[in-house]
Amino acid sequence: MQYSIYFFIVVSIIISALSFIYAAVLHRWVKKQPSSNKRIAEVGGLIRQGADTFLKKEYTVLAKFAGVIALLILIFLPTPIWKGTFTTNLTMAIAYICGTIFSGIAGVIGMRVATLANVKTAEAAQKGIKPSFLCGFRGGAVMGMAVVGSTLLGVALVLLLTNDTTPLLGFSFGASSMALFAKAGGGIYTKTADVSADLVGKVELGIPEDDPRNPAVIADNVGDNVGDVAGMGADLFDSNVASMAAALVMGISLDRVSGGMVNASMVLCYAASGLLASIIGVAMARMGKNGDPTKALNNSTYITTAIFAVLTAIATWIFNFQWRIWGASIIGLAVGVIVGIATDYFTNDNKKPVQQVAKASESGPAFTILSGVSYGFISTLPALVGIAISALLAYKICEPIGPGYAMFGISMAAVGMLSIVGMIISNDAYGPIVDNARGLAEMGGLGEDVIEIADTLDSAGNTVKAVTKGFAIGAAGLTVISLLGAFISEVNVAAAEHNLQGITGFDIVNPVVFFGLLVGTAVPAVFSAMLMLGVDRNAQRMVAEIHRQFNEIVGLKEGKEGVVPEYSKCIEIATNGALKELIPAGLVAIVITLLVGFIGGVEAIGGYLAGNIVTGLLLALFMSNSGGLWDNSKKYVEAGNNGGKGSVAHKAAVVGDTVGDPFKDTAGPSINTQITVVSLVSSLMSTIFLTMSLFK
Repeated sequence: MQYSIYFFIVVSIIISALSFIYAAVLHRWVKKQPSSNKRIAEVGGLIRQGADTFLKKEYTVLAKFAGVIALLILIFLPTPIWKGTFTTNLTMAIAYICGTIFSGIAGVIGMRVATLANVKTAEAAQKGIKPSFLCGFRGGAVMGMAVVGSTLLGVALVLLLTNDTTPLLGFSFGASSMALFAKAGGGIYTKTADVSADLVGKVELGIPEDDPRNPAVIADNVGDNVGDVAGMGADLFDSNVASMAAALVMGISLDRVSGGMVNASMVLCYAASGLLASIIGVAMARMGKNGDPTKALNNSTYITTAIFAVLTAIATWIFNFQWRIWGASIIGLAVGVIVGIATDYFTNDNKKPVQQVAKASESGPAFTILSGVSYGFISTLPALVGIAISALLAYKICEPIGPGYAMFGISMAAVGMLSIVGMIISNDAYGPIVDNARGLAEMGGLGEDVIEIADTLDSAGNTVKAVTKGFAIGAAGLTVISLLGAFISEVNVAAAEHNLQGITGFDIVNPVVFFGLLVGTAVPAVFSAMLMLGVDRNAQRMVAEIHRQFNEIVGLKEGKEGVVPEYSKCIEIATNGALKELIPAGLVAIVITLLVGFIGGVEAIGGYLAGNIVTGLLLALFMSNSGGLWDNSKKYVEAGNNGGKGSVAHKAAVVGDTVGDPFKDTAGPSINTQITVVSLVSSLMSTIFLTMSLFK
């Protein structure tokens, strides 16, 4: 049975609408949960106000940046306006702006619901772990449904209105550039506050993590929302759009040769099936009798995975799609789960690596760092091997279908891996919600039993956040490999139009390709360093401010009744510093890409992308996993192991966690967005690089 692609576009729009309706139902449920503690409401209001202030300032800066980029796109892309047509360039510019807007909205929705759900989750913990878990998870699911619904709706509308794939790359570039700066800015903000609060509060003064005396405590809770919620939402929105755009570019290119639109229809069908599977999975999520939140979150992921496999198999049979391509999608999905399981092993406090690092911390912080770095590097092997095997199998399975289908198979493996991203985002947003809830429970004086429940939920959140970061990075790996295929497709289309020779691959013995390879290899390291130096500089300013307040505000250190720190000062430092630091790192990656393209042309860009992908994935996995490992090692010690709170091991573990914070929440998860951005810049600039380079 064959249907027009417009049928699948309409179905995609309907399922997107269904996800928005379900998100609204979940939001209403969370909002109706009781909350009566005045202190928690007051602190929750401060967190919401701080997050709103940061996002407003950040989006103002990014709107100006997006305006400049849109103007440049209008003039130069897909071809210089004096050589092409005004309407084509205008369509590309509008698609870019729409991508930034959709990405921004995804971040705002996530942040708004998270700052509501944290209050409700904290108070629900008074009734027990199950109602508190459900409140946190459903709060996160609002974001999951809204983000993925926006992704599918945006891609479907661009395809419906333009009937062209090039604007899809513009839409994806808008989403990616917004995600790059949102993730970087939010990551710098959240780790500035977290590092400063831990160093002065825990290490110097020995006060609890969320003690209201600490001037940085509200900024720290704000950071969870702008970094882990708004930033990660934009990041996964970007990865999902990029995977669909790359698959559609290659699919429509193949359809032009064979006639019909079966490959493009398959991309939309599978993406819509993934969103439907996530809706069902979220609706079925429950905590079991043993009250293990980590198991509940992981089970919901496995259920969603199985539902997607069944739905796509039925669709493949009904619509007569290629079973080999279905196999490639399922391989991608399976590898996503395997990457998650591998990440869980290295970051879960029930497993040996975390416990070994906690044990090493008894000998001091140097051993905490050495053991954490070592396990972090080891943890990259299963994920990278998984990505490599999935790309190889997808390639080989789809190769017999015909020319071009091998790379299309890899792109469909990426679509498969990201098919359950609605559930992944729900799990990811759960983490910062319960983290905030733990702080609110402490500041609201809800008692040790409630704080213990919140700690259990928070530990599960840390583990699952590490898993979702590994999943996001793995998905980005397959996505950028497929974007490399999209780049080759775009180059070959441009070459045919200009009567030039196209490309089929890149020979690293070619000095131009090798030049690009070496430069591309260095960019993720430089990008990471710039972000972490931003955290370093900003945290030093905040530490000085915390010291000033403890020294100058009489009675603050002693916790005298009625004495309140100037929380707004720390929020201001984190906000201004993050905005100052977020643009340079992103611009460096984009400018270097342009320089390599203009110097070495499309062959140099091929090497550049290969180097960028390989080292980017390595560093992203290493930093995300080692950071999650250090964080849960600290929590393992705080639970009473290896000496417990206040011991030598605890102080060393806090130092490890402080180093790991910018690893896992600033640089690590930002690298995969950087890879996507430079891949999209390369595809969009392919015609110009082909015709205007120095060594073409």
